[in-house]
Amino acid sequence: MTSLYDLAIIGGGLAGCSTALHAALKGASVVLLERGRCGAQASGVNYGGVRQQGRHPAELPLSRRSRAIWGNLKQLVGTSCEFAVTGHLKLARNDVDMMELIAHQRLLAEHDIYAAILDASDLKRRFPYLSGHYPGGSFCGEDGQANPRLVAPAFARAARAWGAHIREGVAVRTAATCAEGFVLHLENDPVPVKARRLVNTAGAWGSAFAAQFDDHVEEGVMAPNMCVTEPIAPFIGPNLGICGGGIYIRQAAHGSVIFGAGLGSADRDLQRARPLADVTMEAAAEAIAMVPQLANVLLVRSWTGIEGRMPDGLPIVGESPNVSGLFHAFGFSGHGFQLGPAVGAVLCELCLDGHSPTSIAGLSMKRFQPALTPAGQP
Repeated sequence: MTSLYDLAIIGGGLAGCSTALHAALKGASVVLLERGRCGAQASGVNYGGVRQQGRHPAELPLSRRSRAIWGNLKQLVGTSCEFAVTGHLKLARNDVDMMELIAHQRLLAEHDIYAAILDASDLKRRFPYLSGHYPGGSFCGEDGQANPRLVAPAFARAARAWGAHIREGVAVRTAATCAEGFVLHLENDPVPVKARRLVNTAGAWGSAFAAQFDDHVEEGVMAPNMCVTEPIAPFIGPNLGICGGGIYIRQAAHGSVIFGAGLGSADRDLQRARPLADVTMEAAAEAIAMVPQLANVLLVRSWTGIEGRMPDGLPIVGESPNVSGLFHAFGFSGHGFQLGPAVGAVLCELCLDGHSPTSIAGLSMKRFQPALTPAGQP
């Protein structure tokens, strides 16, 4: 006999697991279906930065709400997942970058996020390990880092403890509407899953599930190329980034330095991704150019994962334009880790309450649908 859930979730990344937990906390009946293991794709293999700084305005309400959840992580899921408030330092390459950082500082302030603009002398005094060719930067002290391998599984365990059905190793073959809401047909299981509401958090495969409901968007893939060193004495305080993209660096509490730049290789159909040696070498050179003390540190591993990417670099978050009761959150384009906890909270509210106090304006799938031309106009 098929159970009817209040909410079914496709995909066990951080956004999906957070949705499951927040819905279970509201007393809803929830099932989450994950083809592999929770957090095994982009949510678990990313860099681990937890930053508000450097985001598009459309993401800032979500980012702000998510930062509050990150600060309460141990109470929410039973572990801090190595979340640490280290700050995030975004470095300028030139005077044009400095003007951009100053403008972004004003934008952040509109969302009650404080960033300090630093000049070259401030950088030398506060971060003496940096190479000396940066004219300045922006430091957001609230930002930090966490261990991505721990976070989605922690949300999944907490959701299960609150009564959610977390089903790993279960692939969804097809999804469709039905009289009760939605029906999901599974691979290697003859019993379908039915639910009144459906959440699609299937990551790089999100657009394929959306297309089953005639929600068509072009979702590409990306594979951020990342590296980790041997443990060394702690000396890098904040997350380090740079205007215009490129190298990003952080040091974990146990001493290893995590850094990345460029892209590896990803095959969505085969569900395989791998880092590229030449990209790794270029990233290592960029890391040394930023932090010269890394020159003789041993690199122990490089890795990557499959992440969905939207044409404008912004995720899709919100209700389907075509199907009532269907909600999407995918295409995070390499910067969804910090947003994940709040995305789940918002999806839960949209599903169960019909609205959310957190704005997701600018993230709707509708932005990719061509506007209809009024009758009589060319």
